[in-house]
Amino acid sequence: MAENKTQPTEADVDAFLAEIPQPRRGQAQAVRELMARVTGEPAVMWGTSIIGFGKMRYQGKSTSGEWMVVGLSPRKAALTIYGVYNDYGRVVPLFDELGPHTTGKGCLYLKSLEDVDQYVLERLIRDAWDRAEKA
Repeated sequence: MAENKTQPTEADVDAFLAEIPQPRRGQAQAVRELMARVTGEPAVMWGTSIIGFGKMRYQGKSTSGEWMVVGLSPRKAALTIYGVYNDYGRVVPLFDELGPHTTGKGCLYLKSLEDVDQYVLERLIRDAWDRAEKA
């Protein structure tokens, strides 16, 4: 089984965020602060474009290894949030209350952070963190 190619790095999170154009930079900084507050963990760069918090072991269909518990990537098309959504997992009604978003197999995509309910986003992050701690 292949190991995950995206690994934690020593890259500077602040330097990475400084290169992101506004308004996405401000959105990413706000989610970073939220994740840091919820998890109590420092932000770590995973690969070249993902900011992660915590670590957990996972076993996928074709890969296995360590992955962040929650994370974000400030992409041009959408702010990508990792760890809060799992298309293979249970249905989470909170997503109905979040506001405009889309999802992939394992990601939540937000076009604008200002358009979603910040309290619901915090609950989703907290729930993901709590699930990982219990695993």
